[in-house]
Amino acid sequence: MKIMDSETSQRPARLITPALLLLSLLALLLAPLLMPASYSWIRHTTSESAAQGISGAWLARLGFLLFGLTVFWISIQRRGRWTTPVRMLHAAFGVLLSATAAFSTRPWLPAASYDPVEDLLHSFTATAMGFAFAGGVVLRFMGREHDRPGRLIDVLAVLAAVVIPLAMSALPEWTGLLQRGMFAIAYFWYGSDLLRRRQS
Repeated sequence: MKIMDSETSQRPARLITPALLLLSLLALLLAPLLMPASYSWIRHTTSESAAQGISGAWLARLGFLLFGLTVFWISIQRRGRWTTPVRMLHAAFGVLLSATAAFSTRPWLPAASYDPVEDLLHSFTATAMGFAFAGGVVLRFMGREHDRPGRLIDVLAVLAAVVIPLAMSALPEWTGLLQRGMFAIAYFWYGSDLLRRRQS
């Protein structure tokens, strides 16, 4: 009976967490629809859809905030499944991602004014969250012993965290599409972990 009560009490959290993850994804997917006509989701990044002084930027900022807070919550839920260093790095990713909602990048419009300090803080949080995610995934990979599918997902996520930023620098016209691919892999990594009931 106690086991059933425990499972029943955990059920809302198991439903709320993926729902929040999906809501954050939906916000980021729909954000380009609120952008000016000059915005291109292929060329411009998700950060630019949350840029300073842009009407409609609130939706992308909401997506960043929801994604960050959800990952932070996942890191708390994974006590006993993830090691402390793994949890700390993913919690840092969540906090830093949430901070990108507060510190926005400069707009892509050449004549638009912006706060350079806020733009610098955004660059810092965006870069730091990439390192936190990659580090957390690498440590998670090292902690898996007999979970080949999980290890393959880890490798995919780390490769994306390294290769895609390089590709973005080499192919500026495809920056938005490439970055969205990196976000998709991050969502897939966290989503696949939520779907796994067996500890690996």
